[in-house]
Amino acid sequence: MASLSRPHNGRVIAGVCAALGNRFGMSPFLVRVIFVASLLLPGPQFLIYIAGWILIPDEKRF
Repeated sequence: MASLSRPHNGRVIAGVCAALGNRFGMSPFLVRVIFVASLLLPGPQFLIYIAGWILIPDEKRF
């Protein structure tokens, strides 16, 4: 399994959905669709995304 880090390639906004998709072997597009669909429900989804942006490190460039 891949480590949890926000990739530099394939980002749309901050790379949080791409990081989660890569980590759990899912398509980043599918994770984005699930996230956008979850915004229709009440809850702290946007705050969780911001927290992921802050807490998930950037992918290292070598």
